Amino acid sequence: MHPALSPAVLAELRRPRPYPAVSVLMPTHRREPDNTQDPVRLRNLLAEAKERLQADPEVSRADRIDVVGQLDKALAEVDLVHAEDGLAILAAPGEHQVWTFARTAPARVVLSDTFLTRNLVSAQAAERPYWVLAVAADRAVLWSGTPGRVTEDRAHGFPLTRAFFDNPDPERRERIGDTPSTFRDEETKTFLRQADTALGKVLAADPRPLYVVGEAPALALLDAAGPIAKEATAQIPHGGLAQADVETVRKVVGPAVRAHAEQETADALARLDKARGRSGFAAGLDEVWQAVGEGRVALLVVEENHRATVRDAGEHLVPAEAGEAGAREDIVDEVVERALDTGARVAFVPDGTLADARGIAADLRY
Repeated sequence: MHPALSPAVLAELRRPRPYPAVSVLMPTHRREPDNTQDPVRLRNLLAEAKERLQADPEVSRADRIDVVGQLDKALAEVDLVHAEDGLAILAAPGEHQVWTFARTAPARVVLSDTFLTRNLVSAQAAERPYWVLAVAADRAVLWSGTPGRVTEDRAHGFPLTRAFFDNPDPERRERIGDTPSTFRDEETKTFLRQADTALGKVLAADPRPLYVVGEAPALALLDAAGPIAKEATAQIPHGGLAQADVETVRKVVGPAVRAHAEQETADALARLDKARGRSGFAAGLDEVWQAVGEGRVALLVVEENHRATVRDAGEHLVPAEAGEAGAREDIVDEVVERALDTGARVAFVPDGTLADARGIAADLRY
């Protein structure tokens, strides 16, 4: 399993592959009794993928053996006990990947020269990922978070630690005048400048809201060290998180994360109101689909669990049943992916927020 989706990871997943690049997607379930059939569904989908590889005249014997082996390796890595809402197995000659994500996906098997990534793209946007930097005088820890989960990130050079850090009782020694405060120490300033520089590289590669947590003197010193802390979504004065466990970090940053999500929703709705006033507003899946196809969407706003199954009837999308010929069960994820491809911003809002727009709306560029 891979730890997290990021723009760089998604870009790598979407590059062309040698044919056949096999994508196996399916909805998964977190709880009984729904999850009891997930292993059967997965085995059936993988059997279908292998049958299609066998029957495809464009697939050489060597590539077929390779990709079937990759699918078997992927199956061994799947952990349905800790499933989320969707699963993607991606396999091509010489590689395989397994992804779980907190957004459902229709069951399907696709053979192409690229992996099917629209569900992963939409899931990454819907997750609202964020960073947490916890700082102390001798340690800086980076956490990767979503509304439902926080994990320590060790893929970007963190945690940073100071070797041979001597931490006497600074309050007592300040009172007798024989040592400066820990947070006025030049080595501490240098250390926090290093943390600022390292975090800047992380944000350049994977921009997210950032929450900086530490004692008030550490936050003040980090402010002076560089631009990153000043531009953070929120600074939270709270000591000890550089040594804390996941649950403590999640509880401390939770209120700030929720406040930011509420503000983002309010900002998105305000933009939609302005778009209505200047006739730059699209509502409903059919209108938004057409605007996205023309590259006209500046901001796409989608309810978190909005799903629809449709057929493309040429000029319009029409409702369809799952399994019907030509039905597209993940059309909302496809709209999200296409919007991001054209430089639009995507905001997910709570269910019911866009009732008057039938679950999806857009602020148009023109």
